[in-house]
Amino acid sequence: MGLFELFVLALGLSMDAFAVSICKGLSLGKIKVKHMVTAGVWFGGFQALMPLLGYFMGSLFSDMITKYSHWIAFILLLLIGGNMIKESFGEEEALDNSMSIQSMFLLAIATSIDALAVGVSFAFLNVSIVPAVTFIGVVTFICSAIGVKIGSIFGDKYKSKAELCGGIVLVILGIKILLEGLRII
Repeated sequence: MGLFELFVLALGLSMDAFAVSICKGLSLGKIKVKHMVTAGVWFGGFQALMPLLGYFMGSLFSDMITKYSHWIAFILLLLIGGNMIKESFGEEEALDNSMSIQSMFLLAIATSIDALAVGVSFAFLNVSIVPAVTFIGVVTFICSAIGVKIGSIFGDKYKSKAELCGGIVLVILGIKILLEGLRII
């Protein structure tokens, strides 16, 4: 997986956190830099941690199913992206303005579950895991911090659009991996 593909993947994965960060910014009203950093650390940290965990879980059985790895990556990314697209058309989630450890921990887990599955696919694709998860974490940190600021300025007008874009990106990336695995491109 090249740098461009990794960047696109990181952006796609960060869209859930970005959308939640926008809502946090909206609910907080007047924000401070510490709010942006708090959201960035929680969401970026978990977006880096979850694919790392998924990678190690996937590495345990990657040798057994390597010839199907492109199908597994495709299916996982299709499911994750499809779910994000579906959620973008659903009801708006109500978020409170709490930046407590408990609140941020739960939101960080909820927005990074998809990254766990991506980590499993990384094991099959022989991705260099440390640079990949670091890159994903940094991109998500930046997107989340910016999301809090945008939320405080524009409100939740763009939340569903961000989630929709993230889902589309993940589906396209899954199709690309499948086509490469089938040697079509």
